[in-house]
Amino acid sequence: MSIGEIEYEIVEDFNFFPEWADKYEYLIELGKKLKGYPEDKRTDDYKVKGCQSSVWLTTEEKDGRIFFKADSDSTIVKGLIALLTRVLSGQKPDDIVNAKLDFIDKIGLRQHLAQTRANGLSAMIKQMKMYALGYKLKAEIVNHQ
Repeated sequence: MSIGEIEYEIVEDFNFFPEWADKYEYLIELGKKLKGYPEDKRTDDYKVKGCQSSVWLTTEEKDGRIFFKADSDSTIVKGLIALLTRVLSGQKPDDIVNAKLDFIDKIGLRQHLAQTRANGLSAMIKQMKMYALGYKLKAEIVNHQ
């Protein structure tokens, strides 16, 4: 599934809820479903810088696609990173680097977050794109040897 198709699904999911209180509940539920973050990677080396809450993010590359695993100590932030991993995990590095992530504004998420959480969301996106860029550059170097 492409990034755009996944974003469309998320917008449709959020449009189902008329009130923002319900959308926050849905976001929290998404975070609760986030599982499988390795305990040994719950260290500062994997922490996303710029987030008020603790957010850990790790990646793995398989067959030219990047897979993210993440966790947070905040229920709302855990929901945010669950959304981002849903959209970006399993995608090609170039697609991740170039992703506009329009769904964030289409569902009104950024405007309904406190400034510190919005900054944290931006930091998570930046970190995910930096990982993707690293994989992209590594692949280019290997292919040119």
